Amino acid sequence: MKFGRGISDFGLFLCKIVLIILLVTSTGVSRAQRKEGTANILIWDTLSPFVNTVDLRDRSKWKPVPTDLLTLELDPSAAFSDPGYYGREYTFRGDVIVENEHLIAVFWLGKARVAIYTKADSNEKRIEFVPLQLKGAPARITSCSILQNTGDEAALEISFSARKTRENLSAIVSFSKSEIVEIKPAESMKGISLLGPVEYGIVPSFIGDDLIFNPREYPSMNRLCIPSENLFLGLLKGGNNVLVVTWPEGKQQMKLVLDNEQAEPRLIESVDFSNDGKSIYLAILSAPGIWHKEQLLPSYLERDVAINWKRPFPAKWITQLYEAGVKTTFTFRESRDNIWRGVIGRYTYPVWFGGEKVFYRLSKKIPPKGESLIYFLERRDTPVSVSTPVDIMKETLGRQTCEAILDLEGRKLRSHHRRGGAGVRRAATCGCTEAIQVVFEAGQEVEKKEYVEGAVDDMVFFVTRHVERINEYQDFAREMMNFLNLNRQSNPDMKSFIDNMEAITQEILQEYNRQRENMKTLEYADELAHKTKALTQKKDPGNLSAYMDLSGKWRGMGGAQDELIAKSHSLPRKLFQEAGYSCVNRPQAVEIAQEIRRRCRRCLRNPDGYEIWPDY
Repeated sequence: MKFGRGISDFGLFLCKIVLIILLVTSTGVSRAQRKEGTANILIWDTLSPFVNTVDLRDRSKWKPVPTDLLTLELDPSAAFSDPGYYGREYTFRGDVIVENEHLIAVFWLGKARVAIYTKADSNEKRIEFVPLQLKGAPARITSCSILQNTGDEAALEISFSARKTRENLSAIVSFSKSEIVEIKPAESMKGISLLGPVEYGIVPSFIGDDLIFNPREYPSMNRLCIPSENLFLGLLKGGNNVLVVTWPEGKQQMKLVLDNEQAEPRLIESVDFSNDGKSIYLAILSAPGIWHKEQLLPSYLERDVAINWKRPFPAKWITQLYEAGVKTTFTFRESRDNIWRGVIGRYTYPVWFGGEKVFYRLSKKIPPKGESLIYFLERRDTPVSVSTPVDIMKETLGRQTCEAILDLEGRKLRSHHRRGGAGVRRAATCGCTEAIQVVFEAGQEVEKKEYVEGAVDDMVFFVTRHVERINEYQDFAREMMNFLNLNRQSNPDMKSFIDNMEAITQEILQEYNRQRENMKTLEYADELAHKTKALTQKKDPGNLSAYMDLSGKWRGMGGAQDELIAKSHSLPRKLFQEAGYSCVNRPQAVEIAQEIRRRCRRCLRNPDGYEIWPDY
């Protein structure tokens, strides 16, 4: 028994030695990996507080806070054997730094600020956040404790306090290997203010067009109330950084606070969220030229212009230009191309890439007006190493929420092709009448009777689909008018806002009345179809002339419908935008604006090709 016990003690001793060696070795590897800049998270204690400035260059006096793994190295015999060890908290002697491959977060205790720097350029902070109640007031961080520190994830609970009050406002700030920072406020924290040099604020929309807020367009205002729709982009001054903020569904309210400086450009000083206790997530995406501002000069008119900007990586780069008086989103194409659009006709697509160069081609139809912002939301041949705003949204809000926001199904074009690829390629009144005309000019209308009848049926299907879509817009407009009238009665102080929304809605109904006679009826289309098919019953020298007369009627009806459906589409898009822009100085109008935009978004789903291409 003594021999056995001796072997057991010796075995235990060897196990401890082996454990220590393994831990020291693994810790050494971990430290080596961190020096090479992997995504592992490291928490630092600066040991002495920052005074007037934050210096991230000199780390010689900083101390890394041990993770659970590092703790074993410090005291391997106690870590798992002494229950009294558990629950011992780390006490910071200086300020707190959290670092991963993408960012450096500085918890500046004395200033009550949490500042975010990017690893791409850590010389200047990009954004910082504070409790909304303490914004602009002398305050401090009274406590900072570690909730999680595994080397791959970290979470800290921090408490803020104004220097003249005893109220503590706490939040949990969490980090992972990615660019994302989660801020979960406690019930006492009524809001969060994100402070940074934001040059433009963007509320993206994947059905309809984005809202772009330029502080210079609001010279007499210092605060903008804007729709809160789960995703916000802040284009940070300099063009190399984009702030991405996401939040789950709730009762959040968002305001853009503009600075009072006289310097150009005027900036958004802070993005303020009044929350309902739910987390918000933020990330900073960095790359040289990750967004660009192009002043559209009169000299750009009717010529190909190569601009002085290069895309830093492949993505779905977009911009907004004026088309038919409405701000319209254009995706940069990969080559120069000509297109046709309802109402304004044929023109050269206005933006494209030519190899490494970026081109604009503006015209009277797409005029050089104001500024063109170039930015991206979604992937398109984007490297895996690059995150997009949509990637951030997916990771933070979850698949189900993002499916509803992105609405890929709603962005798909509806078809007006009765037989798909088996029918006439241009299955519209113009395309079908051209195809039938070739048959009549060759005197083959009898021999190709089935072909002619098939093309006629294609036209009937086409105009039927157009009429159905036009009726959808008319139903939308009537329902919107009812909604606005009800809100005018219950919100008399909102009269000017509602009147503006009503005027745009009224245009949809007026356009229909203006084109009603020209676009005819489905009964009229059936009559034309019967007469066209009758010409294929027997050869007659007058068939071609009779057909040409019918062809003109087909085209007149189809052309009127084409114009009306395109106009019917552009007006809800205009309403969608104006609802978001017109509520900026009316906090009480934001909720109404959001409902207007929700209804517009529902109506704009699944457009026809004669309305807009499917990428908005």
